Amino acid sequence: MNSPCFITVEGIEGAGKSTCLDLIEQRIRNSGHELLVTREPGGTALGEDLRSLLLGHRHEGMADDTELLLMFAARAEHLHARIAPALAAGSWVLCDRFTDATYAYQGYGRGIDQERIATLENWVQGDRRPDLTLLMDLPVEMGLERAGKRSTPDRFESQALAFFERVRAGYLSLAAAEPDRFRVIDAAQPLAQVSAQVVSVVDAFLQEKT
Repeated sequence: MNSPCFITVEGIEGAGKSTCLDLIEQRIRNSGHELLVTREPGGTALGEDLRSLLLGHRHEGMADDTELLLMFAARAEHLHARIAPALAAGSWVLCDRFTDATYAYQGYGRGIDQERIATLENWVQGDRRPDLTLLMDLPVEMGLERAGKRSTPDRFESQALAFFERVRAGYLSLAAAEPDRFRVIDAAQPLAQVSAQVVSVVDAFLQEKT
């Protein structure tokens, strides 16, 4: 039996991750694989509580280091309680954001040193890394306009435009550094074209793993 795979979806606000996740879930389930669909921060009861602290507006003055450590605290619980057990049981895992988001948001966005993030990554995850990451990429202003139409901005969505420009640049740098793992999806295209890109990437990956 082929080993189960860990797939993540990344992107700035308004990039269409939800649509992408639904498509990937459908393709994986149709291929006959068991699948856990989850998200970060979150995925566990503790993780969801931490998500509320991180995304809510109660702690606007949160220190950048506190934000980083809370992200990894949620991730440690997520890996221990959900992701690792699912993979060990033979289930594939599909996650809305993972550690690449921490490099993009806390690293490139907040300016935290990448080596400090890498230290936490290695401590919390060991050698656990995604097998495939789809990066939904689009211009920042387009993404924020889309995000603003769906809900009241959370603590991250309320950041300045320059913050998200740094985050997007960070994501693209990460993708360029690991071309074997990342697939960049042009999320600025009409929905049908975006969906076609996602299906093409996922079907090729599934065929490779069959």
